[in-house]
Amino acid sequence: MVQLAQRWSEDYMKGKKDVQIQVTGGGSGTGISALINGMTDICASSRPMKDSEKAKLAAKYQSEGVEIKVARDGLTIYLNNANPVAALTLAQIKDIYQGKITNWKDVGGSDSKIILYGRENSSGTYEFFKEHVLNKEDFANGMQALPGTAAVVNAVKKDVNGVGFGGVGYAEGLKEAGILVGDEAILPTKENIMSEKYPISRFLYLYLRQTPTGEMKNFIDYILGDQGQKVVANEGFFPAK
Repeated sequence: MVQLAQRWSEDYMKGKKDVQIQVTGGGSGTGISALINGMTDICASSRPMKDSEKAKLAAKYQSEGVEIKVARDGLTIYLNNANPVAALTLAQIKDIYQGKITNWKDVGGSDSKIILYGRENSSGTYEFFKEHVLNKEDFANGMQALPGTAAVVNAVKKDVNGVGFGGVGYAEGLKEAGILVGDEAILPTKENIMSEKYPISRFLYLYLRQTPTGEMKNFIDYILGDQGQKVVANEGFFPAK
């Protein structure tokens, strides 16, 4: 989400000398905590806010917050271009990330150790993967947790035996694994994500403490409008509607 937030902010501030938008990364959990603690006006998140987080907002501000769906994404499994594996089932991905499958030969690849890359636990992508792929179970201890999706992509691009996960908008210079459903390998294409045929499709969100007014409302209207959604497409994601 930091990638989208930066682009939206840069584009919106053009020609508006009186508008200042500051973007800071750190993961969805960090952003939601900042919203609860009054340190930010808008929080970007790649996962829905938890009931416990809404309760904290309500206790401080008498509001559970305002949720705005701003884009669609497909949680993408990244493989090195030299990896012969083209598709995996969700069960295989789960076993790989829990350390039950440790060699690529067990899923149709070469006789090589699988190297796991992922996100840190403050990341919404980490949370989404844990809930929807690992069924809320733990990651393998050997996973290398990296501070951003760009870092995961760079690691997999350099490591022929690496595997990573993250948003579809970051999938450049590497292979996107299809998700096997029956005999069909489903790729994170626009059509498959918009129809939710791709099994790990998701929305991307903005959260606010209260209904936006003034310049903040103008900014949200821009994001949801044609110009803001064009930025979504330019960054490799898909429209919210």
